[in-house]
Amino acid sequence: MMGVLALGTYWLVRNTPTFSGESVSKVVSHEADYFMERFTIKNFDEAGTLKSEIYGVQAQHFPDTDTLEIDQARIRSTDLLGRLTTSTSNQAISNGDGSEVQLIGNALIVRAASVNDAGVASPRLQFQGEFLYIFANDERVQSHKPVVLTRGGDEFTGDTFAYDNLTGVADLKGRVKGFLLPRAAQAK
Repeated sequence: MMGVLALGTYWLVRNTPTFSGESVSKVVSHEADYFMERFTIKNFDEAGTLKSEIYGVQAQHFPDTDTLEIDQARIRSTDLLGRLTTSTSNQAISNGDGSEVQLIGNALIVRAASVNDAGVASPRLQFQGEFLYIFANDERVQSHKPVVLTRGGDEFTGDTFAYDNLTGVADLKGRVKGFLLPRAAQAK
C-alpha cells in the first residue's frame, strides 16, 4: 500500500504543470567583487606609448553598476598633443571603461603648460573644487559645485562650471568672480 502511494505521489509531482517557466533570478546587491590596495593601472596606446596611469591607496569594484571606487586617487594622462594632465582627489568613481570619472573631495585637475609645434604656448590650466566630473571621450569637465579655474596668472570662480577642452570654452555660472593679470606681468 505504501509503495502505491509513493508511486502515485511521484506521478502527481511529475505531471503537475508549472506556472513559471523561469527560474528565480539572483538578486544583485551592491557588494564589491574585488579589492586592490596601493595599486597602479596603466593604459597604453597601439604604439605602446603610455596614455594614462591611475594610482590609488585602495579600490573596490562593484559589478552591479560596473564602477570602480578609488580612495586617494591620482590620475595622470597625456592627450594627443602630448600635454600632461594630472588629477587628484580624496575619492574617485569611474565607470567600467574609464570614460567617466567623478572626483570627490579636494578635487584638482592640472594641465601642465606646453608649447605646440607652431611655437604657441599654452599656460598651465587648473580646476579645483569639491566635485569635478570628467568626460574623457568628449574632453569635458563639469561640476554642479563651486570651482576655481586658474589659467596662467588669471583666476576665475563660479558656483557651477563646465569646460570643453576641444573648444577651450569655460562656462561659469552663479556668482562668478575673475582676476585677470596683465599680460606683461604674466610673461615674467
